[in-house]
Amino acid sequence: MKGKKRPLWKKILTFLWKIYGLLVVYIPIIFMFPFMLVIIPFSYKLFWKIERLWARWILLAMGLPAKILNPELRPDFSRQYIIVANHTSMIDIPLMLSVIKRPLTFVGKKELAQYPLFGYLYKKTNVLVDRSSLQSRKKVYDEVEKFIQNGISIGIFPEGGVIENSDAPLNPFKAGAFKMALEHKLPILPLVFLDNKKRLPYHLFQGSPGPLRVKFLPVVETGHLKPDDWQDLRDYVYSIMYNELLQDELKSKGVKID
Repeated sequence: MKGKKRPLWKKILTFLWKIYGLLVVYIPIIFMFPFMLVIIPFSYKLFWKIERLWARWILLAMGLPAKILNPELRPDFSRQYIIVANHTSMIDIPLMLSVIKRPLTFVGKKELAQYPLFGYLYKKTNVLVDRSSLQSRKKVYDEVEKFIQNGISIGIFPEGGVIENSDAPLNPFKAGAFKMALEHKLPILPLVFLDNKKRLPYHLFQGSPGPLRVKFLPVVETGHLKPDDWQDLRDYVYSIMYNELLQDELKSKGVKID
């Protein structure tokens, strides 16, 4: 669905805001890079604390404050989770880091390792996957297990990447997150990002500052399930996330929902 054509001056302002955003992201990385290289081999949890401060700095400096719509459903962060969220924007990773108050690492696409400095740190502290390689996809499970054994939660965007031209509220899910949850008997924590695509899309001349609404969904327990139940688990989590995103989309269009 195509939106209204934006005037040139708005496009210019958006472009400048995004250039400013790159500075917001990279200046702390440049100054902290040597220190990060020292602490990564010794304390992942200390690295995560610094990473979370960096993420919160990005949201604050860019005028993109996180707004949790249902704090009463805020999960018990003393527990370890497989955390899943919809993926539509460059701001998804900082937002997840900001709202999840326990150490986590991400399973992400190998292309992120190409970014200068950030890519190196990302490669050293997260699990990268080449989705075109069966061997790489299999290796992910071994690498994830090391983090899980150390009490680290796992953040995954189960759509498998951003499909920029899709108008669907949520694209189909890959299997990995749900197989991992069942293999390790970890609960799944679903959450939905309601504004990320509007606020900071990949399109160079679109986006604007404003709140980023986040909604926690009820934790999905997996201890009673069998490994073969991964498809039902995937479909259930997809359905509850899809419904939340669809309802928000309909509300934004003025459609009354009973």
